[in-house]
Parts: sequence; structure tokens; C-alpha cells
Amino acid sequence: MIRLQWIGLLTILRKESIRIFRIWTQTLLPSVVTMTLYFLIFGTFIGSRVGMVHHFTYMQFIVPGLVMMAVVTNAYSNVVSSVFSAKFQKSIEEILVSPLSSHMVILGYVGGGLTRGVIVGFLVTAVSLFFSPMVIQHPFLVVASLILTATLFSLGGFINAIFARKFDDIAIVPTFVLTPLTYLGGVFYSVEHLSPLFRQLSLLNPILYLVNVFRFGFLGVSDIQIVPAFIGLLGLVVVLWTWCWILLERGVGIRQ
Repeated sequence: MIRLQWIGLLTILRKESIRIFRIWTQTLLPSVVTMTLYFLIFGTFIGSRVGMVHHFTYMQFIVPGLVMMAVVTNAYSNVVSSVFSAKFQKSIEEILVSPLSSHMVILGYVGGGLTRGVIVGFLVTAVSLFFSPMVIQHPFLVVASLILTATLFSLGGFINAIFARKFDDIAIVPTFVLTPLTYLGGVFYSVEHLSPLFRQLSLLNPILYLVNVFRFGFLGVSDIQIVPAFIGLLGLVVVLWTWCWILLERGVGIRQ
């Protein structure tokens, strides 16, 4: 039985990986091009006027945030599109009636989102080297926060796909939730430069904590306390994983 579980898991992971690399012009290339434009416009042209932020050049300051933004977007979109397509084509029903456990199904799809998120993260980081020297103060924190963030938003994409009833539904969260929260999550600025009111409002944005944990891993500077933020990130992964498991076990959005 355990062997069957692993075969099923590896099958889903293989399917997701093949899909990522087969249509790499849609899954990998757009983020690299988009982030290159961000590096050029914000880092080079605008950054020269901004000056230093936390004793680092503006380019060095925004690189971790832009990498994290690419990871969030790609991990989320990969899973939400894969799961909804499987649900729309009824192929997910074949998985659900198989001996594969719900945890393995979740792990398979989340693994695909994690793979795409990490690959894009490395590609964007590599591109950033053409614009700014690399600084990594805490390598373990960089890797851990990258994996946890990609996992978190992969799970979010899974939940979105479960509740979505049409293709338009899978674009609502990225457009009206993820994009505003990301742009207002300290990617392009330090919240210390905001007025007290807007700084307090920014602290309600969960993306702010993810970006700052990742930035602390690179630069060793942060606008928030790192340990509580990292523990909160880990806790959110556990909560969303449990939610995904409950939805699958009850067949929400699939068996109705």
C-alpha cells in the first residue's frame, strides 16, 4: 500500500513537472521578463534617485522582494490552474477514487507549485546578478522561507481551485487580493518610511512578513521581528494544509 502511495505521488509530480517545462514560455519565461523590467525601471532608473535604504542600494533592497513576488505568483497560479483543469476535465475524480490518500494528492499538486516557484525564484535571482551584487547573510533562512512561502501559496491556489466554478473564478484572488497585497507588502519600500497610520495598516498585510523574512535572509535587515513572522509562516502552512485535507475528504467542490 505504501508503494502505491509513492507511485501515485511521483506520477502527479512527474505530470506537473512535465507541464511546467513543456510550456516554459508560459510558466517560466514571463516572470523572468517581467522582473527584468522591474530591475531596469525601479532598480536602475528610479533607484538612482532614491538612494540608500537600510545602508543598501535601492536595487539590493528590492531584489529579495521581487524574487518573493515571483515565487508567490508562480506557485499560486501553477496549482490553481492545474487543479481546476483537472476538476473541469473530470480527471481529478480518477485520482480521488484511487487508493491515493488525500495528503498525497495535496503533496503532489503542491510539489508542482513548489517546483515552479523555486525554479522561477532561482531564475529571477540569477537575472538580478546582472544588476546588483549578491548578498546572502542567512542562507538557511533564505531557503526555508522560499520553500515555506511557495508551499503556502500553492495551498492557497489549491483551495481557490476547489471552490472555483468557472475559469473566471481562478483569476479573482490573484487580481483583487494577491496583487494589491504584494505591491503594498514592502517589496518596493521600507514601512519605516511611512507615516504612523499607514505603517500600522501595513502591519496587517501578511505579505509584508513574508517579504521581510526573505529580505532578512539576504540582507540581514527587516522592518519586523523575524522569529514570530517565521513561526507564523509555518503555522499558516499547517492551517492551509489541514483545510485542503478537509476539503478533499469531504469532496467539497468536486463531488457535488
